[in-house]
Amino acid sequence: MRRSRWVLIVLSFGAMFGVSGWIVWSQWARGTDLPSIPLWAHALTFGLVGAEILARTLKIRLSAAALSIPLTFGTSLRVCLGGDFAGNVTPGRSGGEPARFLVLVEARMPTTNILLVLFLELLLELGSLIVLSFGFWFFFRGSGTTLGLIIGVIAGYASFVIGLGVAGYVLSRRNASGPTPAWVKRLGLHAGHWRRIQLSLRHLRGGVQALKSASQSWMLASFVASVVHVALRLSWLPMLVWSIDRTVELAPLVLWPLILLYGSVAAPAPGGGGVVEYGFAKAFEGTLTPAVLATALIWWRFYSYYLYILLGSLGAGSTVMRALRPDRSTAPSDAH
Repeated sequence: MRRSRWVLIVLSFGAMFGVSGWIVWSQWARGTDLPSIPLWAHALTFGLVGAEILARTLKIRLSAAALSIPLTFGTSLRVCLGGDFAGNVTPGRSGGEPARFLVLVEARMPTTNILLVLFLELLLELGSLIVLSFGFWFFFRGSGTTLGLIIGVIAGYASFVIGLGVAGYVLSRRNASGPTPAWVKRLGLHAGHWRRIQLSLRHLRGGVQALKSASQSWMLASFVASVVHVALRLSWLPMLVWSIDRTVELAPLVLWPLILLYGSVAAPAPGGGGVVEYGFAKAFEGTLTPAVLATALIWWRFYSYYLYILLGSLGAGSTVMRALRPDRSTAPSDAH
């Protein structure tokens, strides 16, 4: 990565540590002892993280099976871990998809298949959020303001996914061949870049029929795995908080993490640059006691963010660094 990116990462992590440290220090300054999370709760939460990664791996594996695309479990796991690592150290998780793309390229998957699998996974994620939000609306109807924020987050995510698909479809029908348009030149892209984009668009257009003829049974299994993976991500905070204070209401422990995890994608700094930590403190200042809030923030952030960076670096770190290298192109080639 460029030196400027490393500087941004360091500054962002410094802001995250700074906000977390300020919250913890404010409790120590009051003479408040922070409660400790029991060992059994750590073990269960770590197990839930493993189950979430497994569910997401199965989602990618089953999505490929629905499209009759061969993909091994090991490669699916590396796609997950590589995307986690790259997404967590880049602004707006922008490095996640290039890293996942490169993992599949190095697994010798054709470009058409890569685009289909990755887009289908995004589509299933969106469907999972919609289904779970309807369930939350039914069970947590008293949390009107929080549910309104969830609708906003999902609407933003839906706009991104659907907009990406529509833009790709329109471009694939109109710009998959021919000379470089003037608007492309104004963006600073030369003819070589545009030829690679056109090749991707032809792959995308050729893969639409495959998406229409996907196996419904495998698609349903992949969707179930997607719902399970999102639900597991929302189980970490209740597990941690209830291990030290069982009187806390469930709704905010489930709804606010959904908003913070998916809403933080809009933050310009890697990991949110302290926005998630500050948002957590503001969201729970009336729900958790200050001491419980500080402990919950430290450990929830560890399991939801820092642990994924560690696991991703161990599972696909070298691939991720190649994907983020500024002089490396992950554009498809005719060989695929």
